[in-house]
Amino acid sequence: MADFFNVFWDYYISVITLLSIAGCGLLLYSQSMHRVKVAADGKPADHGTTGHVWDGDLTELNTPMPRWWMWLFYITIVFALIYLALYPGLGSYAGQLGWKSSGQYQAELKKAEADYGPLFDKYAQQDLKAVAADPQAHAIGERLFLTYCAQCHGSDARGNKGFPNLTDNDWLYGGDPATIKTTILHGRNGQMPPMGAALGSDKDVEAVAHYVRSLSDLTTDPIKVAFGKPKFAACAACHGADGHGNQALGAPNLSDKVWLYGGSVDTITETINKGRNNRMPAFDEFLGEKKVHLLAAYVWSLSNQPAVQGAPK
Repeated sequence: MADFFNVFWDYYISVITLLSIAGCGLLLYSQSMHRVKVAADGKPADHGTTGHVWDGDLTELNTPMPRWWMWLFYITIVFALIYLALYPGLGSYAGQLGWKSSGQYQAELKKAEADYGPLFDKYAQQDLKAVAADPQAHAIGERLFLTYCAQCHGSDARGNKGFPNLTDNDWLYGGDPATIKTTILHGRNGQMPPMGAALGSDKDVEAVAHYVRSLSDLTTDPIKVAFGKPKFAACAACHGADGHGNQALGAPNLSDKVWLYGGSVDTITETINKGRNNRMPAFDEFLGEKKVHLLAAYVWSLSNQPAVQGAPK
């Protein structure tokens, strides 16, 4: 990649860009030299054809381009040259105005901080549950969620295959306000290792899959459940002997009928054999703690019913 930062590419891009504009100008000029012959009656004379004929009698005439269109093209060429002189577009040349997209972005960030910073500061000092009960804070949190979280968890926050539902009371790491905020700030990396080899044969894996389904009272083969129960001991280190999971590890509860990838025998078997690797990105550097505080309050409110301030009693 370092080769693309060589000064050669600055000249290469600049020359190609300027030659392309000059080529357009020369082509337009060459076409502008063609004059329209006028007949005695003042109307354009016959210009002949291009030689292209379709369906026997549809002929393409060799008619010159309108003058107004040519002048409009000339104007676009002049505009392109002025633009390239004022703004970056020729390699590393910064332009006379010194404009940068990163500079504009930073300016917009400073303006937004000046406009909304005091509002974020106010809510950052409040308890997260109190923020969740504030209608204005709830609306801000909802917009943050729709912008940054809906792509994975859905606009209704009910999740999708591999992405948790945030509107129920099933939490991999815990659903209290502080834990939700920690999850958003620092992200999570949940990994289940492949366990097929540890359990034994394919039949053993299938038996464990049936046993796991039995923990949620789903339809199973009783014989396979009986064989799978002792084999489940290899999974108990994370999910617990009763399959109730471990939030400290992010190991899901297998007895609550809530499935991140699906609860069919085939899906559970696939999970056991291949493992799973899920990653929730961290938003601390991207959003900052103050915005995450509002976002966490909104996420917490999705599975709780805080008393909204100003609501009729």
